[in-house]
Amino acid sequence: MELERHSSEKGWDQPIRVYALVATTDLVEREPALAEMLGLGEDVAADDLTPVEQEPLPSEMSIEEALGRMAWPETVAGCALVMERLVMKGSDETVAPPEGTDTGQWAKDQPDAEEVRMVAGVLRDGSRHSALRMRKYDSEDQVLNGEDLVPALTSALALTLSDDED
Repeated sequence: MELERHSSEKGWDQPIRVYALVATTDLVEREPALAEMLGLGEDVAADDLTPVEQEPLPSEMSIEEALGRMAWPETVAGCALVMERLVMKGSDETVAPPEGTDTGQWAKDQPDAEEVRMVAGVLRDGSRHSALRMRKYDSEDQVLNGEDLVPALTSALALTLSDDED
């Protein structure tokens, strides 16, 4: 939820952001100058995590391809991703834009289109959490959150944490 609040402060129309989730106690021990800069003291709880934003994903790569190439060192306790998407609500039908049109603009112009920000995080222990904010209901008290809001995304993120041998 902290990542969702942080993302909402940046506003809408942001690029995809990826975060390593590291144990705050490890961060304080390994990077004392960074911990001091972030205002982290030695009194952190053993299970506290600190999100560390990663380099932007390559623009020429799809999110699926980028996640398929991602791997984390053992020192990373988990990972999280923040992304915005346009969803079409209220229909099971596949809706395709007319040929030769700008797909993004066409989708935005559809009456049932809804812009959403999804935040998904997973830990090596298998725990997951997601948050979902709709642009139409852009307020702190309207953020949905739970373990299984975006199961495909959390499953894809979990794969980035698994060893090749798994």
